[in-house]
Amino acid sequence: MPNPLQIKLSQSERAELEQFRDNSSKAYLRERSAAILKIADGRSANQVAQQGLLKQRKVDTVCDWVHRYRKERIKGLFIRQGRGRKAAFSP
Repeated sequence: MPNPLQIKLSQSERAELEQFRDNSSKAYLRERSAAILKIADGRSANQVAQQGLLKQRKVDTVCDWVHRYRKERIKGLFIRQGRGRKAAFSP
């Protein structure tokens, strides 16, 4: 059985995530911040993915958010440049 996903946050990291969760203009940043805070509070990634967010997510997606946050901190939560659908026609 694999170890459950856990993350320890310092007071400043928790405050920064709470600020993003409560005040970010981007919904995806609010969602990702909330998910990380819930995992830091002791909930499992499976619980957060299935019931902890407004929309169900895959467990792997929530785990990826946590791993990216561990590596890059708050920058890891942003959508990276060049992601998404490319234009079908370039003028």
